[in-house]
This record gives sequence, structure tokens and C-alpha cells, in this order.
Amino acid sequence: MASLRGIQQPELSKKLFKLIKSENHAIGSYETAGRERIAIASQLSDWGEATNDDSISDISDKLGVLLSEIGEQEDVFAQNLEDYRSVLKQIRNTESSVQPSRDHKSKIADEIAKLKHKEPQSTKIVTLEQELVRAEAQNLVAEAQLTNITRQKLKQAYDMHFAATIERAEKQILLARHGRRLLNLLDDTPIVPGDARPAFEHADQARQILNDAEEDLREWQPNLEPIHSQASGMGSNLMPGEGSTVAPSVAGGESVMAHDDSPAQSRITASEGQHFQQAQLDAPPVPQHAQAGEINFADSQYAHSDAT
Repeated sequence: MASLRGIQQPELSKKLFKLIKSENHAIGSYETAGRERIAIASQLSDWGEATNDDSISDISDKLGVLLSEIGEQEDVFAQNLEDYRSVLKQIRNTESSVQPSRDHKSKIADEIAKLKHKEPQSTKIVTLEQELVRAEAQNLVAEAQLTNITRQKLKQAYDMHFAATIERAEKQILLARHGRRLLNLLDDTPIVPGDARPAFEHADQARQILNDAEEDLREWQPNLEPIHSQASGMGSNLMPGEGSTVAPSVAGGESVMAHDDSPAQSRITASEGQHFQQAQLDAPPVPQHAQAGEINFADSQYAHSDAT
């Protein structure tokens, strides 16, 4: 059925339809990677316990907690990508709604050309030429709506995408650095047969490293260059409104770009087209996420023993 929907897409929206579909597969891969990373972290903890080495057991368990949180960041990233994908759909829907306007204009032009070739004296030519004027005016409105929504939503979508990429990267880097701190607590000095390893003396430090990681995640804030938009004054008809102002938008917060999620209407009345045509003559040209700030200590085998 998905393939059939792709075939049925208007020509204008086919490429973006394919991109959105591909993103859906990529998002699923990130979700799968996150789940597998969490499962591997649990396996690391189980293996460490089975070694009967207290030092390895403690360190591997806490490494598992950090790695599990790294996996959770993949899931958060996937959710943010789904939001970005939803914004792209608004462009696709607008493209789909503009296609009938283009087709209608082309169809009338073709009919006029055929009549002029076969029946150059036909009175129907005058009627069709009048209809073509209306169709062109309607199409001007539709094309303006399309370019307005495309530029606005493209900036908004990839603002969200890149902000999500930065968030995942910075949080995973943060967790990885604390993981490296844990590794330095494990003594790997070689011993000779018969010697016993000294007892693990860094349990408190290991526990503090997890606390530090949890606090760093909780206090993490995005530090992003604002994406400026001049589309905040666009009206619900996808046309410029009065008093448009430039306003920055940073993904992760409420978007400052006012918009109507509904696509441009595929049918524009003849009177709207005439009005737009007259306006063109009278007016000057128009210038061209889920928070993952807390580490789940319940996942750690040492959660209960640490607390006592």
C-alpha cells in the first residue's frame, strides 16, 4: 500500500514524499539502535557480575548504566526527528494541493493551442482564453503560497533536525567522558600466579561519577545559533500579513514562526484569482526533546547496596 501511495502522489510532491518515507526508515533504525544499545549495556553488567571480580563487577555495572543512557539518547533523537519529519509533510501537502492548479492551467493552454491549429476561427477560443486568464491568476496565488510555505517550513524543519543532532551528540559526549573516568578507577596492574587482587577501594568514587553524569545531563542546556525567520507575519492564507518582523527561532523551544499547518487550498475561486490579478496591477511588487536528564539508578545492581 505504501508503494501504491507513492505512485498516486502528484508529480510535484513525489520527490519530497520519497524523502519523508526514507526518513521514516532512518528513524526506525535509530530506535532499533537505541534498544539494542540498552540491551548490550545490560549484558555488560550481567557479564561483569559473572566474573566474580568485585572491581570488574562494580565498574561494568556502572558502565552499563552510562551506556544505557547513551542508548536512551538515540530514542530521544528519533522522537525529535519525527517532529522534523512532520514539518516536511506540510511542504509535501502544499505541493500536492498546488498540482491541480498547474494542471488546470496547462490543460486550458493545450486546448487553446489545439483549437488554433484545427479551428482558428472558433468562438470557443475567446472563452478559453478568458478562462486561461482566470486559471493563471489562480495559479499565481497557489504558487505564491507554495514558495512561502516551502521556505518557512524548510528552515523550521532543519532547525529542528540540526538542534536534535547537536543535543544527542553533546549528551552522548558528556556520558562518554564520565565513562572514561570510570575506567581510570579499574586497576589493571598485572599479578603473578598465587597473588590476590586488592579489594576494590573506589566504590564511592564510582558512585560519585554516576551522580556527576546525572547532574550534568539535568543541567544541560542548548547553546545554538538562532535561526532567523521573516515569516512570523504570514497569515493563515499563507500570504504576507501586516507588520511582519524578523524573529529568531531556536529548536527545542516554542517556534516563533506563526503558521497554519493546513496546506494551501487546491481550489481557488475565480473571484479570488481576479482579485489577485487586480492587486498585482494596483500594488508594487512583493519583495522576494523527552527529557533524558536523569540516569535510572534502578538499572544498577549496586543501587541498593550503594544506598545502605
